[in-house]
Amino acid sequence: MVRENQSRAVEFLLLGLAGQSKQEEVIFGLFLWMYIVTVSGNLLIILAISCDPHLHTPMYFFLANLSSVDICFSSVTVPKALVNHVLGSKTISYTECMIQIYFFITFINMDGFLLSVMAYDRYVAICHPLHYTMMMRPRLCVLLVAISWLITNLHALLHTLLMVRLTFCSHNAVHHFFCDPYPILKLSCSDTFINNITAFTVGGLTSITPFTCITVSYAYILFNVLKFPSVQGIKKALSTCGSHLTVVSLFYGAILGVYMHPSSTYSVQDTVATAFFTVVTPMVNPFIYSLRNHDVKGALRKLVCRRFVSSRFYN
Repeated sequence: MVRENQSRAVEFLLLGLAGQSKQEEVIFGLFLWMYIVTVSGNLLIILAISCDPHLHTPMYFFLANLSSVDICFSSVTVPKALVNHVLGSKTISYTECMIQIYFFITFINMDGFLLSVMAYDRYVAICHPLHYTMMMRPRLCVLLVAISWLITNLHALLHTLLMVRLTFCSHNAVHHFFCDPYPILKLSCSDTFINNITAFTVGGLTSITPFTCITVSYAYILFNVLKFPSVQGIKKALSTCGSHLTVVSLFYGAILGVYMHPSSTYSVQDTVATAFFTVVTPMVNPFIYSLRNHDVKGALRKLVCRRFVSSRFYN
């Protein structure tokens, strides 16, 4: 591999998810279609929430932020893979790789923090409905999102700085379609003990903390819901949590299995799981929230009808 001063890699080779050209064509088509659906679907959610005054509430403020993060999360990895396929190249520069690692860690953790904040919002709405407006003030909502951004960026900066200090030797082929931190660590000929310990402790804490908040929030919700006198009341309360729980299950089901073990044991199965929550999860999130949420479906209908009437008027 080309190196500067015998220590710094100039580029890496992204081998993708398939070794044969026919499989790569199929994966390219799938990735392109899923990326278009991800961007358009999440943009629709953001537009629907922005244009409908009835959705200017804390829950939908967090949902709009989640859709924005999902667009960014998918945009960090997929476009580069698509461009490389079109150009017939598999390379990514060292600088691009480090930048990709930074934003990948930022957005993946931001997803988790937003999901935990949304769980807290559901807890307040169900367990303290009379005090909801007072407890979930706009200033608090903005503060929760801002703190989440601060923590995730500091976490990403720590991991990226630790990655930059490593030396990469003769092998520069990454068996992935983007610079996933774990496969990159396996390429280093330096001692990665500090990186692994930091990933397992700080990274684990950053992942487990939001998951614990979600678990505790839903434990309180379940405890309070069971006190409701009627089955209808229980169903109504839990129906507001269905979309969120589905997204949480998809997200954490993959991420905990991939990153809660040392980088040296990273396997092909982990690569597929990473592709799932990197590409598939941001795509299905808007569908889950729109199909299971009457308010969002109503706002989307209004948005589409408004655009249709406007186009008819100008034509």
